[in-house]
Amino acid sequence: MPCLRSSDETPGPSVFRTRFPLQRTMTANTAAQPAAEIIDIEKDYYLGEVVVRALRGVSMAFPVGDFVAIMGASGSGKSTLLNILGGLDRPTRGTYRLAGQDVSELSDDELSDIRNRHIGFIFQSYNLIPQYTVLENIELPLQYRREQPTLTTEDRERCIALAERVGLGDRLEHRPFQLSGGQQQRVAIARALVNDPQIILADEPTGNLDSQTEMEIIALLQELNAEGRTILMVTHEPNVAEHAKRCVVLRDGRIVSAYDNVEQRLAKVAGV
Repeated sequence: MPCLRSSDETPGPSVFRTRFPLQRTMTANTAAQPAAEIIDIEKDYYLGEVVVRALRGVSMAFPVGDFVAIMGASGSGKSTLLNILGGLDRPTRGTYRLAGQDVSELSDDELSDIRNRHIGFIFQSYNLIPQYTVLENIELPLQYRREQPTLTTEDRERCIALAERVGLGDRLEHRPFQLSGGQQQRVAIARALVNDPQIILADEPTGNLDSQTEMEIIALLQELNAEGRTILMVTHEPNVAEHAKRCVVLRDGRIVSAYDNVEQRLAKVAGV
């Protein structure tokens, strides 16, 4: 695939942010309302005559610029919660507001549209299309825009800049099987950013990575959070969760613990 770039020079961070600004601009309105909010969310699954209550009255607000680690054992409800937050599933009962809109009032097409505009997804298994190149995988969400599904030259330049930002500017024509696990996750992060979302949902984003690559991915998520993005991350690893601003622990579909990592770090420094 031809790359529509005018120079082989890789732009530094300041150049990147000038040409393709990623930092979210907080107006008084966006600062006042949460990026997402769930109120008394319940989710039931029916297996024949058996009802599995995956979520049982979960309420939580996620302010703009939050970074939350959602933890819990297998079966605790954390993946179900992430699916609802991502608009991939609907709650059985309760209210979910995304970007100020009640998701329950949206049609499937409207939900798909708001999801594509406001949410970026990062998965443990990367979910890259094996036949596509790095650049084509990054471009993919743009093809689902309702207003402009056809890719423009500016779109291509933005995708190249995103690839460069995550350190893959020299891998644009590579396919997933030619990349390491860490490189594939970087492609997934660039793809998650391509529509400039307010919220990034990360489902075990470091689960398949070695410890060094794990920290590189966490550092990248922290950088995106510092730009004003809201990061909601499911993880079962405490050493990963401690890099978030706060942690929420689920058990049997309920929140059993919530604590502020920043306060804990400050208390530790102060010797409290």
